[in-house]
Order: sequence, then structure tokens, then C-alpha cells
Amino acid sequence: MKAREPIQLTGEQETLLVPLYCKTNECGAILSDPKAQEIVSQIAYDFSELNIPRKTCLMLCMRTRRFDEYTRAFLAQHSDCLVLHLGCGLDSRYMRLHAPAIPWYDLDMPEVISLRHRFYQETDDYHMIASSVTDLAWLDEITPATQPVLILAEGLTMYLTEDDMQRLIRTLVRKFSTGALIFDAFSTLTARHAKTHPSLHRTGAETHWGLDDPYTIEQWTEQIHFQEEWAFTQSAQLSTLRWRDRLPFRMAGVFPAARRAHRILYYTFGDERFD
Repeated sequence: MKAREPIQLTGEQETLLVPLYCKTNECGAILSDPKAQEIVSQIAYDFSELNIPRKTCLMLCMRTRRFDEYTRAFLAQHSDCLVLHLGCGLDSRYMRLHAPAIPWYDLDMPEVISLRHRFYQETDDYHMIASSVTDLAWLDEITPATQPVLILAEGLTMYLTEDDMQRLIRTLVRKFSTGALIFDAFSTLTARHAKTHPSLHRTGAETHWGLDDPYTIEQWTEQIHFQEEWAFTQSAQLSTLRWRDRLPFRMAGVFPAARRAHRILYYTFGDERFD
């Protein structure tokens, strides 16, 4: 039997193991991700120490599915696009969606990409970039695209500061002429108290940025436009859950602050249109 691979991740890097593990155990009809199961079976890590609440697992699987849906729709509309997945962790979206022959870049910290290279292979179309997302020199590795660009940031923005986010978004919309930016965000209250979450407490990860009004981003650059806010209470997969799993989401849907504690935001820039 092949020995499991040891891993060395700390703080925010270690949080990538939370969605990875959730995709193998709690998703049920929400998401199918055989690659996550393969990776979990091959690394030496006691996932029970993460103390992941069931609701968190369900939310993260719903989040991944919604990002997949957005991505699939964008690819269907733009056969010649370019995709940037920032803070990719060990996610298999490129494989899971059977992405067509387009340039696709997965970016994460050097330690994460080093681990990722054990499980994924680069191709003529698929590339991995080892860099902090805030060290914007990584953009020099990408030829400026004239085609539409889809920028995904799943489970990333809450670990950045507001200054980081402003600089990142302004640079991205200057670099690329047209496209869409999709990310999930905490509210400011959620970001402030997220350290009490058992998994974040275990890893020592710190959250910094939260967003209450999604139109705030439009004040950072006139090139970007808010299009849609998606809450977990809107997930079509809620109907597939047991009643005791549905109940917390249904209750959150009654209270705007709870509903907007963590959600997905969709923006466009340049000539991109949102349907």
C-alpha cells in the first residue's frame, strides 16, 4: 500500500483542507467531486481535528456548486475566454467542468501549489501559478487577454485586507479589458467574529475583510459593475436535504443579516454583460 503524503500547511493555507474534506463526505446530491476523494485518501492528515460543523460542509458544497454553475454559464457564452482561479487550493474545477481548450490559470501560495503539483498536471491550456495573490507580479505571467476573462475567488477574500482587495480589483480591471469577477464575501460582522468558528480556530487562520454593501466595490473603480448577490438560502439543493439540515438555512432566510453573513457576489467589467 502506498504511503500517504505528508503535508505542511499553516494558517490560511490549512483552511483549504476544510472544503476539500467536505466535498468527500457531506455533499450528497449537492456536488460530485471524485478528485477530492482521491486527494484526501492520499495525504497524511487527521481531518477530524478540523471539527467541521455539518452546516459548514453543506454551505461549502453549495458554494462550490454555485461557482461551478456560474463558470459553466460563462464558458457556454464565451468559447474563447480566459479563466483565472485565485486561491484555488486543491479544487478540481478545471477537471470537474471538463473545461474546453482555453487558457486556465490556478493561483495559490507557493506551498499550496507545491502540494497541488502532486495531484495535478499542467498542460498547454492548464497552468498553475505559485504566488500570493497580493504580490501582483504574478500577473506578468499572463499575456494580456483581448478575449473575455472570468476571475474566480472562492474562499479567499475574507483573508485579505480592504486595501488588498482594492489594489487587486483595480489592477485586474486595468489588466484585462472585459470580463466577470465572482467571489464570496463575509459581512463585516461575520469577518469580525469568524475566528470563533471551530475550523478557523483550529488552523489559526485570521479573517480581515467583510463587505456589507456590494455596491461599495463600484466606488473603487468606475470600470466595475455589481450584478448579482447570491445567498445560500437561495440554493436549489436545499430541497434535497433532510429537514434538520434545511432548517438552519430556512431560518437564516428570514433575517437579512443572517442571509447576508456569507454570500457570493457577481461583478462585470468592460463590455461584459450579465444575463
